[in-house]
Amino acid sequence: MTDRLKALADAGVSIWLDDLSRERLETGNLADLVATRSVVGVTTNPTIFAGAISDGERYDAQVRGLVSDGKGVDEVIFALTTDDVRAACDVLAPVAASTADDGRVSIEVEPTLANDTEATIASAKALWAAVDRPNALIKIPATLEGLPAITSVVGAGISVNVTLIFSTERYEAVMDAYLAGLEQAQKAGIDLSTIRSVASFFVSRVDSEIDGRLEKIGTDEALALRGQAAVANARLAYAAFESVHRTERWARLAEAGANAQRPLWASTGVKNPDYPDTLYVTDLVVADTVNTMPEKTLQAFADHGEVEGDKVSGQGEAARAVFDRLEAVGVDLDDVFLALESEGVDKFKASWTELVATVEAQMAAVTDRTGD
Repeated sequence: MTDRLKALADAGVSIWLDDLSRERLETGNLADLVATRSVVGVTTNPTIFAGAISDGERYDAQVRGLVSDGKGVDEVIFALTTDDVRAACDVLAPVAASTADDGRVSIEVEPTLANDTEATIASAKALWAAVDRPNALIKIPATLEGLPAITSVVGAGISVNVTLIFSTERYEAVMDAYLAGLEQAQKAGIDLSTIRSVASFFVSRVDSEIDGRLEKIGTDEALALRGQAAVANARLAYAAFESVHRTERWARLAEAGANAQRPLWASTGVKNPDYPDTLYVTDLVVADTVNTMPEKTLQAFADHGEVEGDKVSGQGEAARAVFDRLEAVGVDLDDVFLALESEGVDKFKASWTELVATVEAQMAAVTDRTGD
């Protein structure tokens, strides 16, 4: 266990790996990361699965069997991905047993359903039943149509990872949806202590979008603000988290055994090479949060990352000042977040198209190799 990653974990940040593959599972790599790199959770998405399935032959036997059984591409995807997530849940089961909130593995609902509430609910329930592990999390997008799905799914006792959150305004709606779900679960007699949730607040994409606008504005004042928006946005989100968890509504649910929906910093790989590669880890250290990292970021932090104490608590006012300066130089923040959500949903759906194409190619390849 590296000293730098241990220091991050000791600061209260849960380190989750933003990647999963059958190779990681079968070679013991995931178990090794848990043992030596302080990894206590896993997040996945269709693009991650597409990369895993196209790399090597570890899925071939299962794909061949499913094709022989007459399964279509959607059924094959469902089987492959839920099997991997179930296996990862088993690897992380000891972590789940020994910690309050970690040892979790996330799997997304079908992304093409992002604007369909009822279909999202059905997809979430099907994934939860198929994985059949208490330490799974079902990822639901924070679209307007996703919000009532979150409430319904949590109300049924299912643990969720709410994804594609960009603005504090939408994050507040996500927290409200989660609390409403807990209230429904309580009325249904479900043990609230069995429900877990994280809210995945996207980080690096905010800088990418706003930096581009600042560069188009081009003034010295605008250019001086590059690289500040994403961290400020996350700090505002954390201030909103603290505010909600000071309410009487939350106190009643906590008294009944409910778990807080922890903020999760997602998209923490740095996209601008001019910024430190551990920027979205070091500058977002605060207890009771999750940072899900691609392995490149994880290894970079293990090598040279620094924990400089809590960089988030009490920073709401300073973060708001950054946003005031952004608006003063001409950045339309409402338009920024609309653009980010629209782009995020498009990428969400495109990743599913990529996964479908990858699995279709694998299905054709294994059929060709067997001469069928």
